[in-house]
Amino acid sequence: MPAMEEKAPHFLVVTYPAQGHINPARHLALRLVRATGVRVTISTAVSACRKMFPGAGEVEVGGEFVDGAGVCYAAYSDGYDDGFDRAVHDPANYMSQIKVVGARTLCGVLERFRAAGRPVTRVVYTLLLPWVADVARDHGVPVALYWIQTGAVLAAYFHYFRGTDGADKSIAAAAAAGDCLAPVRVPGLPPLRLRDLPSFLTVTSDDCPYAFVLTEFRDIVGALGRDDSPPVLVNTFDAMEPEALASLQEHGVDVVAVGPVLSFLDAAPACDGKSGTAASNDLFRQDNTGYLEWLDAQPAGSVVYISFGSMSMMSPRQIAEVASGMAESGRPFMWVLRKDNRGEDDGVASSAGGERGVVVEWCDQAKVLSHPAVACFVTHCGWNSTLESVACGVPVVCVPQWTDQGTNAWLVDQIGAGVRAAVSDEDGVLEAGELRRCLDVATSETVRAKAALWKDKARAAVADGGSSDRNLRAFVAKSGAN
Repeated sequence: MPAMEEKAPHFLVVTYPAQGHINPARHLALRLVRATGVRVTISTAVSACRKMFPGAGEVEVGGEFVDGAGVCYAAYSDGYDDGFDRAVHDPANYMSQIKVVGARTLCGVLERFRAAGRPVTRVVYTLLLPWVADVARDHGVPVALYWIQTGAVLAAYFHYFRGTDGADKSIAAAAAAGDCLAPVRVPGLPPLRLRDLPSFLTVTSDDCPYAFVLTEFRDIVGALGRDDSPPVLVNTFDAMEPEALASLQEHGVDVVAVGPVLSFLDAAPACDGKSGTAASNDLFRQDNTGYLEWLDAQPAGSVVYISFGSMSMMSPRQIAEVASGMAESGRPFMWVLRKDNRGEDDGVASSAGGERGVVVEWCDQAKVLSHPAVACFVTHCGWNSTLESVACGVPVVCVPQWTDQGTNAWLVDQIGAGVRAAVSDEDGVLEAGELRRCLDVATSETVRAKAALWKDKARAAVADGGSSDRNLRAFVAKSGAN
């Protein structure tokens, strides 16, 4: 085998098999290739690869694939090669299986690359996969953590598990009282309320079906701030979260802000002069109903884009309230509403679009948010969606559901680029009247100006010589790749 090939830097980005994890892994892979020229492979579960590459035939552990953007993939097994069905399977058992089967099969992936003369020189792992670091070290490969949430969320978990300045007691007391508006203290961060924290920190009962997730975060945080702790690539940028990043650095965490890590910010301009977006393979098939052509026909800054992400379930009442609110607003809208995240559909979804709306199963969100017709984004506030809206200068109506989304909504409010919606105390539904109020706020001159300002700051961070560009290049240089 050629000596140069064997010594070539090769990053393996290992990610959990969910759309919200695969997207930032793919974006990081593209950023690394374009900015530094290193070889990058993404490793995710067999089940995800089967969805992403339906025409590839039988998908096996270690099998290699290339998506429409030229990103390379190699599959490991999570023990659920036919896919995880949240209506049937137990999440806690899944996490146990992925640790055992994932570790064994990821070893095989690393060994295959070494045998092929393309040894992995750095393993980068995302959330919920702390066991990956052990696999990499067993193979003598250095690791880095890719934190795909905000720096504020990482700071909250870090200081909670370390008990910094009594943060754990403050949060536990507020959670036990059950007051979502109770003030809590996280060292280094501006004032927060309980609702602004990651929802897993507010779990007070072991009966919660997602209580086990807190253990995964504890394991990740446990490896930080030590002499042998890995560097942490954070999908944020210095200007957006200076306090959170400084708070972590002061406690020995080697955080490297490299965001916003979004492929469309790196893509070369298309032939029509517009910003290009890289083709990719999603876990969900995009709708081919002509939604981009529909957007082309709408006035500039008129359309409300609505999407609650890839995992949130929408009740019939929530669907009805959004449909009603949009009809009463008189605004044109585009709504992503998949069949598998509607809960028990009583038929209301079939008429949700009304006269002014377009309803799609899935779409290229970057292209939608980049379209001049879009005025604002009604979102669950997942971090990928939030970053995309910031980078596109689109004001946000925040409707957080769980996990890190409350913190993301808090951050949007901190920078003035959107508004957090109030929801029903009884069932957490965003009601029609509140939706209309939030649309008026989000499309106001003040919020639109703030959103435009942060668009410029986000793009400056990843431009050549920007803060995130410099940080990423320095990280790769330290990895021995340059």
